[in-house]
This record gives sequence, structure tokens and C-alpha cells, in this order.
Amino acid sequence: MSEIHPSAVIEEGARIGAGCRIGPFCHVGPEVVLQDGVELRSHVVVTGDTEIGAQTVVFSFSVIGEIPQDLKFDGERTRLRIGARNRIREHVTINTGTQGGGGETRVGDDCLLMAGCHVAHDVRVGDRVILVNHASVAGHCVIGDDVIVGGLCGIHQWVRIGRGAIIGAVTMVTNDVIPFGLVQGPRGRLDGLNLVGLKRRGTAREEISALRAAFRALKDGEGTFHERAEGLKTTESDLVRELSEFVSAQSDRQFLTPQG
Repeated sequence: MSEIHPSAVIEEGARIGAGCRIGPFCHVGPEVVLQDGVELRSHVVVTGDTEIGAQTVVFSFSVIGEIPQDLKFDGERTRLRIGARNRIREHVTINTGTQGGGGETRVGDDCLLMAGCHVAHDVRVGDRVILVNHASVAGHCVIGDDVIVGGLCGIHQWVRIGRGAIIGAVTMVTNDVIPFGLVQGPRGRLDGLNLVGLKRRGTAREEISALRAAFRALKDGEGTFHERAEGLKTTESDLVRELSEFVSAQSDRQFLTPQG
């Protein structure tokens, strides 16, 4: 059995899983799927072709699954898929995709989206991502697993942020960020590696040392940034190879590069 407050509006066609709790003045649209144990606090709107994974909690005044804030959107049928065990705090907005961007916005599992965050159309957010208060992620961005984006940050459209990176507060990120990178400053600078995050996740000392050596090579080595990254592929370190492959992958943006 699910608990649904009498003031909530659940439109015909919505599918509500077992053990869901839907609070006062929530509105759930006809194409919405709430998996088992989802909780909507008061005044939450969930609409569009949206599915929310099990045990996710959405706090008051969030709007989930509305149409994209994109003038090219012409009413095409697109989707939003949110994983399990997420915490979506007050006033968060997450939009569905656009036809030109693949038609789907996706949020992984075990994420924390703090108050006032925005996730735009066609964004892909990995697992265990933290978006701190009022961070905004523009359309088509890719946010890797275990990324932390600080408060009041702006992520430019099409930017990729590699796994395990951290973005300091009040930073504008306009170019791709390497995995495990540390970015800070008003116009984001790549200032090093997210060593604290690596240690918290129990990364072996040998891997951290290899990443530090790779970062020095990216900063001071010969050739272009991409040539330096390509030269790292012969390493025995899995994490360094991941970094190198991330740089080699196709992207619509340039990279933030280590500064001298």
C-alpha cells in the first residue's frame, strides 16, 4: 500500500509502486512511473514521461520532468529517467530531453541534488554525484560518477566532467574536465587532482602516485595536450588509462588544461 495525501492530484495513467508516500498538494502526471518506496514531500510536481527509481526522495517545491528550456523544443516526445536512492532537495528542476540531444535526460543512483539545483535537457548524470546548492548544469552535459559540483556553479552546455572530479564553489566551467581533476576559480582553472576524494574512496597509494605523475606529464610534457594524454596510454595504471581515454574521446568542447 502507498500513502497518498487527499490533496495530492494523481492523474489517470500514473503508475505508483508499493510503499510510495505522496504528500500534500503534489501533482503526478499521467505518464509518470514511481518505483517502490519513492517519497514526494509536499508541493512536488512530477510530469512528462518520467520514471523515478526506488527509494528516491523528492523534497518540497521541486519540479521534475517538465519540458526543456530550449527554444528549439517543439513538443516532441522525450523522457527523463532518474535512478534509485537519490535525494532531490527543495526547488530542484530537472527537464526531459530533446529530439536533437537523444531524447532523454538521465540521473544515476545515490545522488544528492541540493536545494535549487537545475539539470537541463539531455544531461547524463552518473552515480553518487553531488550537486551543491544552486549548481546549474546546462544541456547535453555529461557528469561522471562520484563528481562533486560546488554551490553556485555553472556548467556550460556540452561539457563533460570526468569521474571523481571536484568543482569548487562559484565556478563557471566552460570546457571539459579530466577525471579526478580539481577545478576552481571564477572562470574554472584546472589546479590539480581531487586527492581528498581519491583517498576517501580508498584509492591505492600507487594509483594516486601514478595519477600525480600523469598530471605533471600533462602539465609539463612535450607536444599538445592531446599528444601528452595519448602518451599516457602505455601506463600500467588503470586510472591513468581512464584519464587518457577520456581526453581521447570525442567532445564538443576543449579541455581545461593544467596551468604553469
